[in-house]
Amino acid sequence: MTVYHLAQINIARARDTIDSATMKGFVERIDEINALADEFPGFVWRLQTEEGDATSLQPFDDPGIIVNMSVWEDLESLKRFVYRSTHVDLVRDREAWFSKMMEAYQALWWVPAGHLPTLQEGKEKLEYIQERGPGEEAFTFARHFAPPQS
Repeated sequence: MTVYHLAQINIARARDTIDSATMKGFVERIDEINALADEFPGFVWRLQTEEGDATSLQPFDDPGIIVNMSVWEDLESLKRFVYRSTHVDLVRDREAWFSKMMEAYQALWWVPAGHLPTLQEGKEKLEYIQERGPGEEAFTFARHFAPPQS
């Protein structure tokens, strides 16, 4: 029987450059929140460069888009991290740093345990949701699906 983990990608359009005064409050918390994720129950992996975060990656044409990708053991672990840890402070204050996005900005999907998703894979999942809405292939917190049955 295949064991599945939950992959996620979320993107945000920064209000200014990452080194600006506007983004300072967000940037100052990146290391803290990443360290929290790394030790959080259910955490498996997160996308990062040698600097320890993913803010310098530019997988989209818009240089203001910041990307975050990670893998979790299950949906509940990710939900606890996002909404029941100090990470929720960033969610609550996001309008100070990020513009409202009209396109899909979050996608969740099941991957076989041990698979580390690529940025291209994450972009494809966002496109899937943008074009078709949530489904078994890619979904959101609001409309999620169980892992595949093997």
